[in-house]
Amino acid sequence: MPTKSDPTRSAWQRLKKNKGALFGIFIISLAVVIAFTCYLIATDNSSNANRMVVEIGGRKPGFAQLFLKIPIRKNAQNGFVEKLFSGVPDNYQYIPITAYRISSDTLFIQKYIDEGISEQQVYSIRDLNNAFPPDKMEIKTIHYWLGTDKYGRDILSRLLVGVRVSLAVGLVTVIISLTIGLILGALAGYFRGWIDDVVMWIINVIWSIPTLLLVFAITLLLGKGFWQIFIAIGLTMWVNVARIIRGQVMAVREFEYVEAARALGYSNVRILFRHILPNVMGPVLVVAASNFASAIVIEAGLSFLGIGVQPPQPSWGLMIKENYNFIITHNPLLAIIPGLAIMLLVLAFNLLGNGLRDALEVRG
Repeated sequence: MPTKSDPTRSAWQRLKKNKGALFGIFIISLAVVIAFTCYLIATDNSSNANRMVVEIGGRKPGFAQLFLKIPIRKNAQNGFVEKLFSGVPDNYQYIPITAYRISSDTLFIQKYIDEGISEQQVYSIRDLNNAFPPDKMEIKTIHYWLGTDKYGRDILSRLLVGVRVSLAVGLVTVIISLTIGLILGALAGYFRGWIDDVVMWIINVIWSIPTLLLVFAITLLLGKGFWQIFIAIGLTMWVNVARIIRGQVMAVREFEYVEAARALGYSNVRILFRHILPNVMGPVLVVAASNFASAIVIEAGLSFLGIGVQPPQPSWGLMIKENYNFIITHNPLLAIIPGLAIMLLVLAFNLLGNGLRDALEVRG
């Protein structure tokens, strides 16, 4: 016996036919996986991927360097969860070398200083290995597939760890904007009257202030920092959600099933949150995807200006700021690569938003 089609399943079937939306879902899913595993797959798995080797700063993608690794402290036993979320302490000193020779118990190296410049240094292998047992000195080659920044840090590792900041700012912003926007928009649209007037006055006041200027003001009030910037962006992006919810609720509240719920004596809270809001979530999902993309761009802009995420925590906007001088010199890719990462992730959320709009048949 045929059954009525599930609206959610129908929307998913329409979404699967949208190649742009599927591409967006793939990129977003890949970003989420990278955000959770960045310290496990990054070449530099130190905290914030902040291993500095200034001698090799500003190198082009594909650069490889030979290093002497000298233990500088006893290697702490980090648990898997701690390593997953915060990396591992950098227990070695990395000395760039051009050549080395071992004679008996003595290690002779040519320490790299600059292009064409090196100096000889001599170490006792026994002393190096006995300094922090059981850790041993090691000579290895490290590949920097996307080059190094001006401090000699691995661009690829910092790019991978920086995914967390972009996804976190988008997620927190969407949660804050949806929470405030849903509550105020629903109350204004359902009760109307003076509540609607007050909410619309607040919306109009906030809308009259440029978003970036408002974020600046809130950031200066809350201070610079990781969580402050998320809250600042979230508090500026709820107005669009509230306006859309208000219009949707004002239309749905006149439907017959809402009148029937009132006739049955249901409370306003139950009618609003059990019967009205679930039926107006389509436009909200579209706006949420758009707000996610906008939050990523705003955070990158604020970090570039120096009032967003603070060093040494990697942020794509901060990476552009640290390397934009290379655009007009010999290595523009150091600044272009994080810019392309921002563009790709923002494009993915916009494509997903467009796909949701078509799948959920959102109009207007």
